[in-house]
Amino acid sequence: MAAPVSACPACDAAALAESTAGKGYAGDGGEAKRIMLSLPQVYCAACIVGVEKGLATQPGVRSARVNLTLKRATVEVDQDVEPETLADYLTGIGFEAYELDAGALMATETDKRSRELLMRLGVAFFGMMNVMLLSVAVWSGASDATRDLFHWVSAGIALPIVAFSAQPFFTSAWSALRVKRLNMDVPISLAILLAAGMSVYETMHSGEHAYFDAALSLTFFLLAGRYLDHRTRAVARSAAEELAALEVPRAHLIVGDGEEVVSVADLAIGDVVRVTPGNRVPVDGMVETGESEVDRSFLTGESLPVFAGPGDMLNAGEVNLTGPLTLRVAAAGKDTALHRMADLVAIAETARNKYTGLADKAAAIYAPVVHLLALAAFVGWLVITGGDVRLALNIAVAVLIITCPCALGLAVPAVTTAASGRLFKKGMLLKSATAMERLADVDHVVFDKTGTLTEGAPKLENLGDHAEADLVVALGLAQGSAHPLAQAIAFAARGEGLVPAPLTDVREVPGHGIEALWNGQQVRLGRAEWVGAHVLGRTATYLKIGKRPAVAFTFTDALRDGAKEAVTALKAAGCGVTLISGDAEEAVRDVAFRLGIDDFRAGMLPDGKVAEVEALAASGKRVLMVGDGLNDTAALAAAHVSISPASALEAARVVSDIVLLGKSLAPLGDALLTSRKATRRIKENFGIAATYNAIAIPVALLGFATPLAAALAMSASSIMVTLNALRLKVGK
Repeated sequence: MAAPVSACPACDAAALAESTAGKGYAGDGGEAKRIMLSLPQVYCAACIVGVEKGLATQPGVRSARVNLTLKRATVEVDQDVEPETLADYLTGIGFEAYELDAGALMATETDKRSRELLMRLGVAFFGMMNVMLLSVAVWSGASDATRDLFHWVSAGIALPIVAFSAQPFFTSAWSALRVKRLNMDVPISLAILLAAGMSVYETMHSGEHAYFDAALSLTFFLLAGRYLDHRTRAVARSAAEELAALEVPRAHLIVGDGEEVVSVADLAIGDVVRVTPGNRVPVDGMVETGESEVDRSFLTGESLPVFAGPGDMLNAGEVNLTGPLTLRVAAAGKDTALHRMADLVAIAETARNKYTGLADKAAAIYAPVVHLLALAAFVGWLVITGGDVRLALNIAVAVLIITCPCALGLAVPAVTTAASGRLFKKGMLLKSATAMERLADVDHVVFDKTGTLTEGAPKLENLGDHAEADLVVALGLAQGSAHPLAQAIAFAARGEGLVPAPLTDVREVPGHGIEALWNGQQVRLGRAEWVGAHVLGRTATYLKIGKRPAVAFTFTDALRDGAKEAVTALKAAGCGVTLISGDAEEAVRDVAFRLGIDDFRAGMLPDGKVAEVEALAASGKRVLMVGDGLNDTAALAAAHVSISPASALEAARVVSDIVLLGKSLAPLGDALLTSRKATRRIKENFGIAATYNAIAIPVALLGFATPLAAALAMSASSIMVTLNALRLKVGK
């Protein structure tokens, strides 16, 4: 015989929630910890493969994932593995690495790196233009001593500038070569040194041709490509980095009659801190004294400030606008909701999906093939030209540069970072690495009603219709339940100053309601069929005292902000929409009518919701489930992808792939469109990379591309891929 099922929050869906509560979180052992490493010198897909394979060989490392766009690695390790050990190991094999402090991810670091590249770029441009002016005289017919003089002057300008401006390439190439590894900067450095070295040789032997202008031009254009790549990545700065930037490092701790500035990490639960107007809240805590308005737009997407007074909870990162507040600390530092959100976003941005796996496999095969092609080009042209080493080397280096798989390596992470940043700004927190990928496939959406499409805070509308004796019994039954209808009864009754009746043997019957003994007779509060009442056909719960006829408590519930816009947008995107609810049919019909939903189900128990989702999936639909209650958790877990509001119960948020941070449902439509656009951008980037290589490789092998032209083409392909990804930032 099947176990009884229920429709209330305390139903047997709890058992299903326990078995699925881990969905959406990385790691499955429960004892792993996550380490973030900064990798400032990774530039290509070969670097990704080298770092990930290297880390995989280290004791205690469970998994490693490199995000090329953010230049960082996320490593799942055993508890006894120290970040310094992994950072030292990577540095030792040629990948400069540092432990990443999320709180230190500030825009100033990006600006510093940009200024450094821009300075080297400017110096290279200055040298290039001057040497080109000197070269005009040589091209115009200067010969013998005059030509040699211009060549020596060019050497005096070019060599120190090349040594300074090309230093990023030289440093990276040497780091790789000293551990017997190749990266994209090795052929780049070889090309620059070859052009400069051959120029010095020609000048020393009074040759007709020198290539100082080519060496400087190559350096300039490569730096330009890297600078533009750096800036476009900075524009696509991840939501995780922006969240981390909201963290406040210090707080004003109240001590006795005064206060002192302390590190947030030194705060303990129960401490009291002061937050002055205009400053960010440094901790999660409850307001002790003061009243103010708080701006939480960056965390929830809500543009209007909200009131905060004694008893209200505030989260780290919110901005105090109008009045001083004192907060009692509930969580600080890494324990705050803000920090946990940043971790979840970072996991989603750096973890694997089918597209990143495809890109990694392609890059792993691609890199050795390119080096073999370059070797074949060198040998082939050496034979064709009868031993012209200079020409053969130029062509081989051009092949290495032009075929560097940078665009391929950027194809996925650039899009993922841009899309997740856009969704976060819209108030959508991605918890799962594959959530965006699966959301793009959705063609049918299933909504819960109460707490999802409606405010979830029903108000008792017929309080005055009941005798005080009935109300105190109802209050006694309702006060111990988490069900929204029970809470509404308790709130309204207490508002009238009523005191709950003394009850004994109180117990909640899953899916039905609450029962107890009062004055020797059984009393029940719950579903109509359970108490033997006539169903009214609207949102109601029923009180049964002894053998007396049951009385009904009826409720109203307003639509959630943005619900109409969300349903309209999802329909416009081609999705079918279904409303399923455990509420009475008339109440469900009313909400469905107001939202324009034709397909709805009423009186649904938890297993019924799961069955509906599974039936849709069996018919070939990719289902998005949106719900907030404990009795929705099994359906959320069964769906192709799931979303819950931030106001949902913890079990529902844990199961969901995406959390809606704000109160409005309006971002749902934009989230679906953004995920579809992200999938298209990834496919387009693969197409750009494939087309570029299909054209560039034959051109380089046939000797039609100089190292300078190769540098221009390589930089252009990488920038094109990144700019295509950034179209998501503006909604294109």
